[in-house]
Amino acid sequence: MEYTELKCSLAQGQAAFAELIMARLGELGFESFSETEDGLLAYIPTSQFDPAILNNEELWPDGADPEYTWIAIPEQNWNEVWESNFEPVTIAGSCHIRAPFHPKPDQIEFELIIEPKMSFGTAHHETTALMIEYLLSEPLEGKRVLDMGCGTGVLAILACMRHAGEVYAIDNDAWAYENTLENIQRNNCQSISVYHGDAALLTGRMFDLVIANINRNILLNDMEIYRKSMPAGGVLLLSGFYESDLEAITGAAHKLGLQAAGFLTRNSWVAAKFICV
Repeated sequence: MEYTELKCSLAQGQAAFAELIMARLGELGFESFSETEDGLLAYIPTSQFDPAILNNEELWPDGADPEYTWIAIPEQNWNEVWESNFEPVTIAGSCHIRAPFHPKPDQIEFELIIEPKMSFGTAHHETTALMIEYLLSEPLEGKRVLDMGCGTGVLAILACMRHAGEVYAIDNDAWAYENTLENIQRNNCQSISVYHGDAALLTGRMFDLVIANINRNILLNDMEIYRKSMPAGGVLLLSGFYESDLEAITGAAHKLGLQAAGFLTRNSWVAAKFICV
């Protein structure tokens, strides 16, 4: 899949607008972001990018006067960017994530070998790191777990390593589907079942724990399907949205009989836990 990179430069003193712009771009289908010294970078599948949306005055906060450009990034170049920037990372002192070309760490409880290519999920992004923190604290042994929007498969792999009973991983991106299969082999987690598709695949399936690290709009759209796929007492972990979105996410969850059970934040990103009642 080809992605388009939007570069947005803000005038001096306008850096505070970056977070709000990223939130609004996320509602328009942009999937990942990176803050720069003078603004931000945002990424969206080229097939979903319409330059006309940048002319919408509601996109830009009052007082912001950004300059923006965009370029298409071919798959090969995108992969090179991921790999060249991918450094090992350790979460909560017990989960170490590295690429195949990085050295093996000493005395770590969980070691995951992830080659991200262009799939989302290396624990460098705040939302993946937050979800890993939750997975390290949740009782998973024998549980049936779903990783919805699995990206690299990193969360599904960690669940498997923590002795979940059955683990399912689903992504609607063919590249992410293939990448998850590759990373499962690298980590000897062949018991994970991987599917290429969306939330429609959940019909008739039940899970004790559902993980969905996607984005605000998809979470709001698919939350009812997640709820129908969990029994009373089931746990739903959601991330991929900002603190400013937490009220909308929590409100939608309550309407579906999901009780808020806490949340974690990092750099304005949120991971929230809900329990089926």
